[in-house]
Amino acid sequence: MKTTWLKTALAVAVGALSTQAMAAGFALNEQSISGMGTSFAGRSSSADDATTLFGNPAGMSRLKREEVSFGMAAINAKTDIDDNSGSFSGPALGGLNPPYGGSNDGDMVPVTAVPMGYYVKPVDDKWAVGVGIYVPFGLVTDYESGFQGRYFGDYSEVRVITVQPTVSYRFNEKLSVGFGPTINRIDGELRSASPNPFGPLGSNDGQVKVKGDDTALGFNAGLLYEFTPSTRAGITYHSKVGYKLEGDTKLSGGSFDLDGASGKYDASLDLDTPESVDLSVTHDVNDQWTVYAGAMWTRWSRFEAIIIENDGIPASLQGNLAPIVEEQDWHDTWSYAVGAAYKLNKQWTLRTGLAFDQSPTNNVHRSPRIPTGDRTAISFGLAWNPTDDVTLDLAYSYLWEEEVDISRSRSYQGGALVANYDATYENSAHGFGAGLTYRF
Repeated sequence: MKTTWLKTALAVAVGALSTQAMAAGFALNEQSISGMGTSFAGRSSSADDATTLFGNPAGMSRLKREEVSFGMAAINAKTDIDDNSGSFSGPALGGLNPPYGGSNDGDMVPVTAVPMGYYVKPVDDKWAVGVGIYVPFGLVTDYESGFQGRYFGDYSEVRVITVQPTVSYRFNEKLSVGFGPTINRIDGELRSASPNPFGPLGSNDGQVKVKGDDTALGFNAGLLYEFTPSTRAGITYHSKVGYKLEGDTKLSGGSFDLDGASGKYDASLDLDTPESVDLSVTHDVNDQWTVYAGAMWTRWSRFEAIIIENDGIPASLQGNLAPIVEEQDWHDTWSYAVGAAYKLNKQWTLRTGLAFDQSPTNNVHRSPRIPTGDRTAISFGLAWNPTDDVTLDLAYSYLWEEEVDISRSRSYQGGALVANYDATYENSAHGFGAGLTYRF
């Protein structure tokens, strides 16, 4: 039982850590408050402020003055869990399928703050340099004590913080390019329960806690082409990032204490997050109206399986902890967005947008840690320019996901005992953002 938990907990950890570019779920798109107002339509072509350093580094060439942008987005998510059931099965139970209880409140995502900050300085008419600090994704799911799906994940927290120094070059009035290496710091903690066969099943559970972190390099590159002074298109490439997570797995409580397995064990795994390509068009209809359209492709099909290495395991467990393959079978995703901005006057601009995101997960491998489906989002934004030097951006988004089913089974004691959990999830979330841009 302890060997199976060590393997599966690390596998789920990778599944959670690898949602950097995931188009659905609780992955984060909030790297720009001005972009948030249009559901991130035109992300690679708008180049409205210093946040273009992330959206398309080539867009820095459009900024005429030195400027700094910083902001914060807050996400308040809600989940409805229905049609839930939990049971045990397997040869150890002699054909019986006793149920186990637990709650399914669904309030497992706390309000999460997402910070960002950017600085861009035009060097001359052709060159611009800058640096950005942002959160490309984050995951927090904290189920209540006694959650019925606790054997498949009851706490998950993953964070990535990225620093991106960037340079752009403008060839002529139409073509610009940009490039920035990314320094990515990832860390996370995941917990799950483990059933105790030495007592009433479903009570006195053990706990598995997994921690890991790493720092890895990647890059973002972009191209911006201005067909006319009022129409431009951009394409941005976000590279894959190769991580080697180092950490430990702690086993405690329940049967782990009874059979002497409690303690910490070294663990490591290799992970490549997939590349993505963002393409968008921005068109200024007139002095008041601007429209945006965009699409992003993410190569999640490369995420087929996870290979896990374990070290420091007691000799009695070594035979069960050779490199292990955990199937994921994710698929490539597309996300689409359209948006518009209306300039009321020199001081006020209104924005809105609509987006649709596919989820890379499937019914076979979807778990309570990432219980997501295809997503639709609508957004509204407001920009206030009290002077030519200052812009205050506010944004609100509401997103909802399709109803999805979770059906998970996990074996213990060499397959003699199996825990099963079935439920239907439906997620929604409110997003709020505020940002400030100052031009020197």
